[in-house]
Parts: sequence; structure tokens; C-alpha cells
Amino acid sequence: MTESKTSRKVFTGERLIFIGLLVVGLLLIGFFGLRAARSYIRIQQTGLEPGVTDVEAIRGWMTVPYIAKAYEVPETFIFEQLGIPAEGNGKKSLRDLNREQMAGEQGTIVETVKAAIRLYQADHPPTDGGGP
Repeated sequence: MTESKTSRKVFTGERLIFIGLLVVGLLLIGFFGLRAARSYIRIQQTGLEPGVTDVEAIRGWMTVPYIAKAYEVPETFIFEQLGIPAEGNGKKSLRDLNREQMAGEQGTIVETVKAAIRLYQADHPPTDGGGP
């Protein structure tokens, strides 16, 4: 009697590669999903909405365009107050700008941005959005 060759190997090379890629894909989805969730939660906790006036909510991870939109202050005004060109610096966080522009002086850029927003808000009081 000859043994039948109908039984297959459970884990062939192709199947192992497929399972490995599937596991790697799921790990990547989980990793980046958690990062996105943490960012969303952090943004929600800061409570930044257009027209917000509490400059103490400004943090080093924020960018000038983000702050400009949240506080309804022109980006150009903030960059002018910082004495930094807008070109090439729009995607950098305040922490990165501080590291590049104010070597060693921790938090200087953040405080300058806060002062710039206070100055702009003093000169341009918020409007209530219309009349009766």
C-alpha cells in the first residue's frame, strides 16, 4: 500500500509570508491609530477654537499657522513679531523654532508668540459676528 499524498502541509512558505505581512500590517495600523487618537485627545483637551483668547493654552508642539488660525491672528503678524521669515518655518513647531533661533533660551519663542497675540487682540478686539 502506498501512502496517499492528499495531506498538505499546514504552513507553507507562502502562507507564512502572508501571515507575517498581515501581522505587520495590523501592528502598523495599531501604532499609527494610537498616535492619531492621542493627538486628537491632546487637541481636544487644549480646547482651542477659533477666536479663543487664552494665550496660556499655547504649547511648544504647535505651529505658527495652527496658532494663527486658532487665535484668528495673521501668520505674517506673528512671524513679524518673532523676527523670523515665514518661508520655510511654517511647518516647524514653536519648540523647533526656539531651538533654531534662540539657541539655549528655552521657551522664549512661546512667550513671544503669546505677547504677539495679546498685542494683536488689543489692537483688533473680537467682533460678535453681526448685529440684530
